[in-house]
Amino acid sequence: MLVVLVAAVATLSLRGRPRARTAVSLAGGLGYVLAVAAIDWYVVLAPDAPGIATYQVGAHPAPFGITLVADGLSAFMLSMAAVVALASLVFSARFLPRYDRRTFYFPLFHFLLLGITGAFLTGDLFNLFVWFEVMLMASYVFVAFYGGARHTRAAFWYVALNLVASAIFLLGVGGLYATTGTLNMADLSMRLTDPAGYGIDPGPVVGLVGLLLSVFAIKAGLVPFQFWIPGAYSAAPPPIAAMLAGATKKVGIYAIVRLSFTVLAGADVPVDLGIVAGDSPLAFVGPLLFVLGAASVLVGGVGAVGRDSIEGVLAYSSIGQVGFIVIPVAVAATASSPDLRRIAVLAALVYALNHALAKGLLFLSVGAVRDAAGTSRFEDLGGFAGRAPALSIAFFVGALALVGIPPLSGFFGKFLVFDAVVRAGSAPTLAVLLGGSLLTIAYTTRAWNGCFWGPAPDVVENATVDPVEVAVLVALAALVVGVGVGFDPVYRFADVAATAALDAEGYVEAVAPGGEIA
Repeated sequence: MLVVLVAAVATLSLRGRPRARTAVSLAGGLGYVLAVAAIDWYVVLAPDAPGIATYQVGAHPAPFGITLVADGLSAFMLSMAAVVALASLVFSARFLPRYDRRTFYFPLFHFLLLGITGAFLTGDLFNLFVWFEVMLMASYVFVAFYGGARHTRAAFWYVALNLVASAIFLLGVGGLYATTGTLNMADLSMRLTDPAGYGIDPGPVVGLVGLLLSVFAIKAGLVPFQFWIPGAYSAAPPPIAAMLAGATKKVGIYAIVRLSFTVLAGADVPVDLGIVAGDSPLAFVGPLLFVLGAASVLVGGVGAVGRDSIEGVLAYSSIGQVGFIVIPVAVAATASSPDLRRIAVLAALVYALNHALAKGLLFLSVGAVRDAAGTSRFEDLGGFAGRAPALSIAFFVGALALVGIPPLSGFFGKFLVFDAVVRAGSAPTLAVLLGGSLLTIAYTTRAWNGCFWGPAPDVVENATVDPVEVAVLVALAALVVGVGVGFDPVYRFADVAATAALDAEGYVEAVAPGGEIA
């Protein structure tokens, strides 16, 4: 967090020196990747790695102090964000000057990354809200970055929706604090495990959890909260769209996983809503996520097929793809078997990684196409495969990863999602996934044919593709292939992350050794 904060302040102070600002920004991005790699090594990968590390800011103990927690889940999500952020930063350094030299792009980029990082590391719900706001304030500016009527309209709806979401978030957080007396997630987990012992009335908890889940669903872009995505993703600069799809969307997924399994899984809170009943809020969370995930797969897929630009296809695709991530989370929430729960969370994380890499690659490819041809509408494009083969191959790799073709990263992600659903024995959900997969093939094929195949119009014949942008795309495409070919260490990392997400006792013990919180 310090690395990215220093980078944000440093780039802000270099407003009159664009070359120095860009250089410092790239150095900050590289430093961020190294810092995340150091966290990964210290927390997870080293032979004697503890598996979880905590830091009480200002030495003030939990639950009143600010607790930062890095475990396998946090490290996995941070790694995902770091890769997408570095690629987007390098791409931005080439893409941005051709369109705009506004001063605040790079500082805002680092503040956006700061919000993402804080959300992955915070140990309490109030600070999760704070980091959400840091992330959102930077993204508001990016959605309105170009300043045209379309961008302003998209930014207006984006800001309006997120202000409502923030109000709901505060309402849910305040309600949980009034009900349980704490917002520290470890403390909350302990108290909900024994509500009678802590004098808690568990009645309002399920409703408050529903409020928080609706906020996280908005951040993740799940149906019926998806309508901000097409406008925002199309209005933002392509490197920012890559960040929105590859990193910020994952903050919502992370929050759902963390709240569901680290905080609520062991809660002794009876649920009886007529159609669902159980002894834990997960009895409510699981079916709700099934509905949201399935609707997202179908609405996003159908919407993507009918778009008239690559950005539109990718924006709706992000709605559908997040459904593929949430459905295994729903399987985990309803599973009674610990093994199935771990496999389902693992599937969600692997698919989230694939989506971050592939969608980051595809949105950056759109940036290269727009940079070269000045448009991303299908009616104006075609023939890029002959004009820019490296760019075309990179896009093709990203599209195949979304479809789930072996041996790319998407194959393992999709295989694990299907495996979790088959183990759960949910035939309707399996049918939804199959339908979503067919829709993915349809819209990726349409995007390829519309932009890269067929005769090249004059705007493509005369296009000049930036070699540095293409180099970034080739590197990301190679990473997509590399994750698939060398999947074993990725699988083990994701398995550690899934185990950490489900290890509520370990989380509580790390934050409050001996189970005692001041």
